[in-house]
Amino acid sequence: MNRAALLSLSHDDLIALILAQHTQIEAQSRQISGLTARIAELEARLAAPDKTPGNSSIPPSKGQKSNLPDRPKKPRGGRPGAARALAEHPDRIIEATLAACPHCAHSLGPADLPEIHAYDHIDLPPLRPIVTRINRHRGVCPCCRKRVAAAAPEGFDPGSPFGPGLSALIIHLHVTQAISFQRLVGLMAEVFGVTISEGAIANILARAQAPLVGAAEPLAQAVRTSPVVGSDETSARVGGKTWWQWVLLSSTAVYHVIVDTRAAGVVTDFLSGAQPEVWVADRYAGQLGLGAVRQMCLAHLLRDTNYAIEEGCNGFALEFKWLLLRAISIGRRRPGLKDSTLRQYHADLERRLDRLLSRQRPGTPASRRLFKAMRRDRDDLFRFICRRDVPFTNNACERALRPSVIFRKVTGCFRSKWGAEVYAAAASVIATGRLYGLTALQAIANALAGKPVMIPP
Repeated sequence: MNRAALLSLSHDDLIALILAQHTQIEAQSRQISGLTARIAELEARLAAPDKTPGNSSIPPSKGQKSNLPDRPKKPRGGRPGAARALAEHPDRIIEATLAACPHCAHSLGPADLPEIHAYDHIDLPPLRPIVTRINRHRGVCPCCRKRVAAAAPEGFDPGSPFGPGLSALIIHLHVTQAISFQRLVGLMAEVFGVTISEGAIANILARAQAPLVGAAEPLAQAVRTSPVVGSDETSARVGGKTWWQWVLLSSTAVYHVIVDTRAAGVVTDFLSGAQPEVWVADRYAGQLGLGAVRQMCLAHLLRDTNYAIEEGCNGFALEFKWLLLRAISIGRRRPGLKDSTLRQYHADLERRLDRLLSRQRPGTPASRRLFKAMRRDRDDLFRFICRRDVPFTNNACERALRPSVIFRKVTGCFRSKWGAEVYAAAASVIATGRLYGLTALQAIANALAGKPVMIPP
């Protein structure tokens, strides 16, 4: 509105215009204040360090590895050579001798060649399946005139043409080696000379569901009744949707379960009213309250501390990091220390923690969150010091889940719920079998034959 228009306004219109503009200015002031606060928040986020596998729970596969610097090649000095150990029981021995000297044609005998240069030549024979034809004779009884047929030989029942050894191998290659159905078809044909379709492979897995799930049940019970249990979880894909694979383990068994939720109810249902003495886990809220007490994973906590340091906290976070490293060092030396020494170490760690937590709250956001959490959960830090059966990290759980993460990335996971159930049961059987010195193939074969997987040494 120009000057002439303003001068033409009446007294009441001018007051109304001033009030309207005043209201507009107040609204703009509130908007400016909100935008200023938002800009400050975004600038603070820009100033925060990036989340990496070294300072958070981001998996190593999502981290960016830096290039190693070029190193000058060192001159290689002489040292004793190393060779592969000779086989203890070779299948065949070839004696290579000389009848005459290649230089002068002088005849040579065994006494002239006392030295032997022995080495092994290792190769595979042509792989081919063993095909057994069963001819069940049948006919009509000349006495009662009823049709009769010979019974199927034991272990050669009619139905699927593929035996338990081949079935165990296919499950092993699919579950452990993450070979998809399509690639399995080619592998079986090219390497083993077995013609098989993707549908037949799916049928083998479907038939294995009942024995594998049955073999996994005792493993679940062994974990459920253990005094110390660790757990962790990772994502899975089932039918095009995000599900979650949980691992629960003890010193005697490993159990996997794949479900459509990450909630604590998964573990509560698994425990069925049981409560372990100690629960080893990270800081995820779904892992709280599952055991009588908790041992916090110090490796996860150390990464959170690294993030607080990178954010700029050189006081509490830095000292807390050295306290965690001291505790981890004690945990690694724990097998060689006496109980009395461990009690002294535990008291010393608690005193150091008291001094840290009695100080004023740190200034950076990440360090404040860490400080508050440690005041709340301080009792869960050093339980492992005086209890030798409690680990100081849940790294065993992460190692148990790592093959499943690779399987997910290679195969894309599962099209159906029953496929996920078969995989979880097979993973449980394989991981537990390794605790007892069984190979993956042996553990699967035992499960398919109804034999126990938990075999004491």
